[in-house]
Amino acid sequence: MINKVQSFCFLAALFLTASVNAQKTDTGNWFLYFGNQKINNRWNWHNEVQYRNYNFAGDLEQLLLRTGIGYNLSENNNNLLLGYAYVYSEPYIAGTDNKTNTNEHRIFQQFITKQQFGRVNIQHRYRFEQRFIEDDFKMRARYFLSLNVPINKKEMDKNAIYASAYNEIFINTEGPSYFDRDRIYGGLGYCFNKNFKVEAGLMSQILPNSSRTQFQIMFFNSLPF
Repeated sequence: MINKVQSFCFLAALFLTASVNAQKTDTGNWFLYFGNQKINNRWNWHNEVQYRNYNFAGDLEQLLLRTGIGYNLSENNNNLLLGYAYVYSEPYIAGTDNKTNTNEHRIFQQFITKQQFGRVNIQHRYRFEQRFIEDDFKMRARYFLSLNVPINKKEMDKNAIYASAYNEIFINTEGPSYFDRDRIYGGLGYCFNKNFKVEAGLMSQILPNSSRTQFQIMFFNSLPF
């Protein structure tokens, strides 16, 4: 087990080194925590914190807090969820080193379904958001497709090292630009056990008129109540 942990830490360190070296360019860093607590066979509680930086750490871009209550339509799958998110942002004023700040409140509805083909674990997530940004109101649809593939084991269980990838596209319900953004990610993860895993990788965020690279460090907790 120690050798496996060391191997994962070495690979994660390579990602980390690439991120630190890229700070002088346009690479940011996101620290993400995802909790999904099983209440019973049908109900679950989702809880999430995202701390996003323009650099590796210390230059806040955005703080996101998200929570929700979900219901499984079938055993451990096909989950419907109603949730709320608070988003605090500190965008830079164009052409300056000064920042402003915005507060956003979101209500969202989502549906998640999972599939497995051999070692490949697939997740589809469909999310619809109602966004209250200061004095503005917007709506947005999102589609998220992710793949997790264990490398040293047949399943995503204890001590498994796995490859991870996802793509998420965001679509506005009103113009002038219906395309909001697209996120493409690839990384490596390690399962400490069936309820806790950690992951590190790089995400490219494609916007209508620009793109940006983010290093991500993610923690996943599914300990049941």
